[in-house]
Amino acid sequence: MASNTPQKVWFRRTGHGTPPSQDGSITPIPFPATDLETLKTDGDSFTLNSFTTDDAWDLGHLLHARLKPFAARGRPALISISLANSGQVVFQCVTGSGITPDHETWVRRKRNAVLRWTRSTWHLSLEFRQDEQAFKKVFQLSEEQASQYAIHGGAVPIRVHGVEGIVAVVIVSGLKQEEDHGVIVDVIKQNWEARDA
Repeated sequence: MASNTPQKVWFRRTGHGTPPSQDGSITPIPFPATDLETLKTDGDSFTLNSFTTDDAWDLGHLLHARLKPFAARGRPALISISLANSGQVVFQCVTGSGITPDHETWVRRKRNAVLRWTRSTWHLSLEFRQDEQAFKKVFQLSEEQASQYAIHGGAVPIRVHGVEGIVAVVIVSGLKQEEDHGVIVDVIKQNWEARDA
């Protein structure tokens, strides 16, 4: 993740995060950056000051609270957070009824893409203009190999300051790909604050 700009490290804000909407209203999900250079510096991944199972629990619940009103309107999602080194799932839930086993497949494929290419699946989607054939050709993947990866937004790598590589992968699956990605970015930005490293 080389860049000429100073690295930002995200620190958890005090308190318990954004409470769920009491009236069931939907707060629109901000559309993520579509320019790759902008995305690289704002929303492709996050370097946190720490990331523990407690942090995963908090982040997962914050995502659930943010997405619950969407599920109430027939747009459920699956939220999954796993550790990069072991693949252990440390948080997973659905926001409402309507999630199918196919969502689990999308989560696995998105996670695989982040772990192999160390960037968000939204980045991969933009880079290849959602052209899975071009993606497969560039990396010389067979059909079987390509089926193990998804280049659709919704999986974001988590890094920890001072730790080499990706520590965890946060995934949302079930909405439009820009919403899957955008809600992760929005919830982190609302509940963590960036400081210069």
